[in-house]
Amino acid sequence: MDFLQFLKSQDILGGSIMDKKGEIIVALDYNNLNEAVQLAQVLGDNVQWYKIGSVLFTKEGPEAVRELKKMGKKIFLDLKYHDIPNTVSGAVENCVELGVEMFTLHASGGSKMISSAIQTANKMAAYKKVNPPKAIAVTMLTSFSQNDVYNDFGISETPENIVKRLVSVVVNAGGNGVVASPQEIVMIRENFSRDITIITPGVRPSWSDTGDQKRVMTPLEAVKAGADFLVIGRPIIAAENPKLAAEKIISELKGI
Repeated sequence: MDFLQFLKSQDILGGSIMDKKGEIIVALDYNNLNEAVQLAQVLGDNVQWYKIGSVLFTKEGPEAVRELKKMGKKIFLDLKYHDIPNTVSGAVENCVELGVEMFTLHASGGSKMISSAIQTANKMAAYKKVNPPKAIAVTMLTSFSQNDVYNDFGISETPENIVKRLVSVVVNAGGNGVVASPQEIVMIRENFSRDITIITPGVRPSWSDTGDQKRVMTPLEAVKAGADFLVIGRPIIAAENPKLAAEKIISELKGI
């Protein structure tokens, strides 16, 4: 089934995906905290979720999370943990301490690492009497094309098949949240539980540059395919008027 056929069907695994409303996560790809905070102030109530990745976190550390939390924002901590289970579990304990709502780890870290991270998040959250952060497993980076996968790793499988295998690892480890490109959303919805949370980077409005992203869709296409969250960075933060850019994307999504 191709993408257009999928949309026409309007139904998958027993529920209508056309009612899905993707929520924007703005990627704070800045080198300093002041710029990040200023953007959150400019965007105001239009955006509740923010992604703090390795660039900002390496420069500013946990204070970046604390400052955004003070503003009442929800944090997607995107540090892509990939290590032995014990080390990742230690990092997850700190995620709970910081109060982030979601964090990332690499699906390629394997089922033991993923299940250990989830168990640690639940155990630590229960001890602190807070909601556990959601572990989101990164499948395949959206900057990869099929040629890249073959040339770099000698793997001839399609990105879709690779992602499918990695999502299986996540699900079997007890996980229910993944990061995948827009091109794999349909496959995930067709083959796995409808309850799985799909966070989609590689989202580019039709009026913006794709940059270094290879497997992309517009926000509207990604939500119609079944994405729960859309990670959007440069189309908003590099815009001449970030607030207007965010409002334009939100307006397009509300027209679903």
